[in-house]
Amino acid sequence: MEYIIRPINENEYYILEDMLYEAIYQPDENNLIPRDVIKLPEVHSYINNFGNKKDDYCLVADYDGKIIGAVWVRILSDDIKGYGNIDDETPEFAISLYKQYRNHGIDTKLMSVMIEYLRNNGYKQTSLNVKKENYAVRLYKKMGFEVIGEDSEDYLMLLRLQGNN
Repeated sequence: MEYIIRPINENEYYILEDMLYEAIYQPDENNLIPRDVIKLPEVHSYINNFGNKKDDYCLVADYDGKIIGAVWVRILSDDIKGYGNIDDETPEFAISLYKQYRNHGIDTKLMSVMIEYLRNNGYKQTSLNVKKENYAVRLYKKMGFEVIGEDSEDYLMLLRLQGNN
């Protein structure tokens, strides 16, 4: 499967609604979380007015002219903090792929390119929040993220970007 990783274009920001919904862990395929969940302020903050914050950055996987996945970072330290918020200098990581494109290594490539972007732009670290039972935990650990906090359902994970190349 030939695809390219590229920065998102401003006129494509609308796709982030789909990507945000796809990023939500769905433990029961027969009882999906309603799509309206992305309208909750604490969830919508991951894409609300994307591109207006100085640290907003998004890469997409483009397969034959169609966006099939995305990885984006944003610092969510305002009134509504991100689930993976650490401080006001650490961008939070979000990644998703449409289901039919998962398990082809695209997620690993998206993450690698984003991590390189963050390193090259002087970020010291990046964080994310993930459900403990989410299969993606293995990928995040493989990419170098470490669990730095947890509650009964979620891990708070951190990837140090400086000094561990």
